[in-house]
Amino acid sequence: MIQSFLASWDLFQNTYLAGWGMGLVLAQVGVIVVARDQIFIGAGVSQASALGVAAALWIGQMASQDPNHWFRSDAFLAVMAVIFSVAAAWMTTIRRNADRESHEAVTGWVFLLSASLSILLLSRSPHGLEEIQRLVSSSIIGATGGDVLLFLVMATLSGLLLVFIHRPLLLLAMDRPMAEALGMRTGLWSASICIWLGLSLGLSIRCAGTLYAFGCLVLPPLISQGLCREVSHMFLVAPLVFLAAAVPGFVLANHLDFPPAQMTVALLCGGFALIWVKARLRQPFA
Repeated sequence: MIQSFLASWDLFQNTYLAGWGMGLVLAQVGVIVVARDQIFIGAGVSQASALGVAAALWIGQMASQDPNHWFRSDAFLAVMAVIFSVAAAWMTTIRRNADRESHEAVTGWVFLLSASLSILLLSRSPHGLEEIQRLVSSSIIGATGGDVLLFLVMATLSGLLLVFIHRPLLLLAMDRPMAEALGMRTGLWSASICIWLGLSLGLSIRCAGTLYAFGCLVLPPLISQGLCREVSHMFLVAPLVFLAAAVPGFVLANHLDFPPAQMTVALLCGGFALIWVKARLRQPFA
């Protein structure tokens, strides 16, 4: 099994490295999402990013038939994915005076609107619909060396940044009134989190699709939540949990000829199920 994986390295190294790099980025930002108990926001922002790709494809078709036109380039698709995901993150995380039901309603509205419009915009374009289906099902095959460099740089910068700012981030996520009382500029911090979340998801979904991106965003932090006594430790444990599933997941997928993204998410789901069962079994004795 290992020899088969190593033999495939020359052909699929960009796929493997990009998949691991984006997973590390998403596992880190996902800790904030889980700490704020806003897991469904990840689904809404992911779907909004897919809508951004659909809008970019539609604009490209309307603007020019030249395949080399910038509106039909991968760069434009990535920019639109990030713009839509950042906008969705802002809409779903901005502080409101309304109750939680209103907050969840906005998230659901973003998810459903994005899911429907992404199909409607490209309903008469077979190529566009095929691209949207690829994003929904998730496929990392086709990642480039540029994607590898981008996600490894993002993972490194995110990790270094969290070393210095993880405490105020958690304070804002878990006790915003206290953060305001201590003089934190909560509006600026919240905007920065929206950009971080939107940028990470937008770039990841353009490369790997919604299933893999959403799974890497929420599952490693959820598993680490069951393993850690302190929330601050989740920033370290969540990326390790991701690697513990992704590395064998990619190896196993190569051996069985399965898609690596789906295999990794399935292993992460299995890990979360074990944590959930363990917690339920311990409750009667707590």
